[in-house]
Amino acid sequence: MVILFLILSVLTGVILGSYFGKNQTFAKMLLILSAGFLITITFNEVFPQVYEHDDHYIGLFVIAGVLLQMFLESLTKGFEHGHIHHHDDDEKHILPVALMVGLFIHAFIEGIPLANETNIASPYLLGIVVHNIPISFVLGAFLFGKKAKPSAYIITALFALSSPLGVILGKY
Repeated sequence: MVILFLILSVLTGVILGSYFGKNQTFAKMLLILSAGFLITITFNEVFPQVYEHDDHYIGLFVIAGVLLQMFLESLTKGFEHGHIHHHDDDEKHILPVALMVGLFIHAFIEGIPLANETNIASPYLLGIVVHNIPISFVLGAFLFGKKAKPSAYIITALFALSSPLGVILGKY
């Protein structure tokens, strides 16, 4: 059920983006809502659980996670935050490989902690689902905003499967 929610969140965002992608206000509101929701879950649910154990190195892992996110952000150039840099005269209308790798790794890593999750009302699962919608919205607006190419469907499918693959790997 967790995997289904993750896939549906991406598909919902892509569909919304393909229809409402030109509405910058709507996109920014989705991003703000998602960020606020994820920050709230992080401070109220994730950090208290992480810090309740007497592990003196946990701060290093948190910093490593922040550094990893900064690295991924350097690959995506802020795409997931609505920063799309393309030229209208560019007929290819493709996404750079580094951007896609960054998005896929980000989504994959988010899925790993959900490996043993059975509660569909889990705050972490809800946070990831809400987080996926605006990222997928931007992706859908970019891929399906003009004439959709077959590669748009492949990229969407790969992105939709990134978090579920993380869930599967997390079981091992």
